[in-house]
Parts: sequence; structure tokens; C-alpha cells
Amino acid sequence: MRIKFLLYVFFIGIGSLLYAQGPPITADKPIMLGGKSITVRTLTEIRNTERGTFVYVPLMLHYLPTSNSLIAIHIPFINYDFEVGDSGSDLADIQLLGKYQFYRKDATGKTFRLVAKTVQTLPTGPELDLMGQSTGLYQGYYGIVAGYETLKYGISNEIGYNWQPNGTLDDFRYKLGFGLPLLKPQYPNNQLNLYFEYSNFWVFERDWYQLLYAQGIQYARKNVTFDLAVQIPIVNDVDANRKLQYSIFLGTRYTF
Repeated sequence: MRIKFLLYVFFIGIGSLLYAQGPPITADKPIMLGGKSITVRTLTEIRNTERGTFVYVPLMLHYLPTSNSLIAIHIPFINYDFEVGDSGSDLADIQLLGKYQFYRKDATGKTFRLVAKTVQTLPTGPELDLMGQSTGLYQGYYGIVAGYETLKYGISNEIGYNWQPNGTLDDFRYKLGFGLPLLKPQYPNNQLNLYFEYSNFWVFERDWYQLLYAQGIQYARKNVTFDLAVQIPIVNDVDANRKLQYSIFLGTRYTF
């Protein structure tokens, strides 16, 4: 029943702000820029858990061959410091991202779009058993991102399944993000945005469930954005020694 309800919310859900608002921080959006554009981005995560503290620093290169397609590579580095165990720095799991926008309906000052998304995670990192950072095992993620954008508000939706054939971190995930611009739309772009983002993860084989909330703020000036968010658990139903305490996200991106 819970999954059916979330699926219903997803398909009527609404995305991030058109023109007035930049991309979400911990979520995703279906809006794409013009073809042949390139975005260089980083989004450092400082994750504090009962196991230890982990600093994840990805370099993300995004390229749009057309206005409705995107390919990207994420090359991350990780610094890990376990409460009991090793500490060190290493290359984490490299990710290859692909997105294709297959539906778009525009109206005055608003738009609704749907995007198919896949993330192929390569086992290039150490086997730290860290979801979304470094497991040292291949993973394939397949999902749909939906967005309805206006000049005054937005909500982003993403639903998908992450498959780890040689591990036990298969998960069903759903993300819901709300965006609110604090300044009037203007050109060139000069905007301050608030984000309210929720992430759900069901890890089937381990019987884990997490509901995380991220409060974020973003400043966008012309083609540069700066991101800051703090993420905390609302539901943290995982093994006792694996619980998330909080994460801090710091990011910048530049589009040309």
C-alpha cells in the first residue's frame, strides 16, 4: 500500500522551478539546458555515521548532445575514518550517467517533463559497504524523473530501483523535492533558492529503511551556482551500528 501511494504521488508530482530556480541539491530534475552545453559540478558530502566519518568528493562532467539527452561521468574520491578499523583516502566508485527526456508539455510560465535515467556504478572503489559512495561492487540504477515547473514554486520527483547483482544493497528509492525562489525572476539570472528534499530507501535483502530530509539553500548567479544542504534521518531503520547521524553537502557548478 505504501509503494502504491508513493507511485501515485510520483506521477502527479511536480518539479523544480523554470528559469527562477537552479537544479535541486540532493535530488534530480528533468529540465535540461540547450544541446551541446557542458556542466562541471562537484557536490562534496561529509557523512557522519555510527561507523565513522566519510568525506565524498566527486568531480562531475555533464554533456548534453541534444536538448533532450544527457551523458555524464562522475569521478569521486573518498576519505574514510572508521570508529573501529582503517582510515585513508582512495578513488571511490566511478559512475556513468545517462538521461533521456521522453515527454514534455509546456504552457505559459510552466512545464511538465518526464525523463528516463540510468546510473551505472563501476567497482573502482574500496569495498567499504557505503551506499552511494564506495562498495567496490557493480551497480545499475534505473529510474524515472518527473517535474512540473512554474515561476513561483516547484517539486521534483524520482522513483527507481538500484540493482547490485553481487551484493546485498539492492534498493527501491523514491525522492521528493520542493523548491522555493526567494527573489523575483530576472535576467541575467540572480536567484536565491530554498530546497526541501526527502529521500526514501528500501534495502530489501538487509531489511533496512531510511527516510532522510535535507534542508538546502542555493545561490545562482548567471551560469554559476553554489549549494549548501544539511541532511538528517527522519526514519533510520538500519542496523544499530550503521545509523546515519547527519550529512553536510557543499557544492558548486558551472555551465558553459
